[in-house]
Amino acid sequence: MCPSPISSSGEQHFEQSVLPPAAVPFDAILMAAGAGSRLGHRPKCLLQLDGVPLILRQISALKAAGVDDLVVVLGFYADDIAPLLSGTGVRVVRNPDPAQGQISSQRIGLQQLRGRSKAVLMALADQPLIDSQDLVDLIVRFARRQAECLLMFPQVQGQPGNPVIFTPEVRDAVLSADQSIGCRQWRQANRSSARPFDSDNQHYLIDIDTPEDIDSFCRTTGLSLSWPADRKEG
Repeated sequence: MCPSPISSSGEQHFEQSVLPPAAVPFDAILMAAGAGSRLGHRPKCLLQLDGVPLILRQISALKAAGVDDLVVVLGFYADDIAPLLSGTGVRVVRNPDPAQGQISSQRIGLQQLRGRSKAVLMALADQPLIDSQDLVDLIVRFARRQAECLLMFPQVQGQPGNPVIFTPEVRDAVLSADQSIGCRQWRQANRSSARPFDSDNQHYLIDIDTPEDIDSFCRTTGLSLSWPADRKEG
């Protein structure tokens, strides 16, 4: 696990990079625009693990993994989340109509990338156990991929997980396609160009969508997820 991105004094700090020199440089989009409708309409990324909001844990992990350009996409609850990101060095963009769904937020994030790196990583802000080593493992495997592979996703016991990583060509293809096309739709239409990164690491599968997910997470890991005081009642 990543060390906490928040010091005991409340100041933000980040891990030193653990990215091997041979790995591919990458940009990242961190998705945090959802409504949390199955969690009582609360922002999932503000759930806290060891007192640290999940979104800050993700930012810490991405920075430690060596991200170049990091874009955080907000939508619902943007006014609540954005103040937490002050001083993190990330670029924040807002989906003006997040009710259009995740695809619209993905596309807004892809449009904002500067396009200087050789890969794009699409991450979710509600995966509590993803750490820098998990990201590095995926990035290194992607760097060693065969030429025909344009997108790679973690796969654990046959089950696909997140985050996913892909080439700038995929980014361009998604943005040049119909507004209904996002990363998943591109992957489904281009199966021969999408390859799994087979792993036994459950971190890639665990995300939080429902109260039952929180209960299951706490029961199976022995860790505790909690809401900040102003969100406990939904």
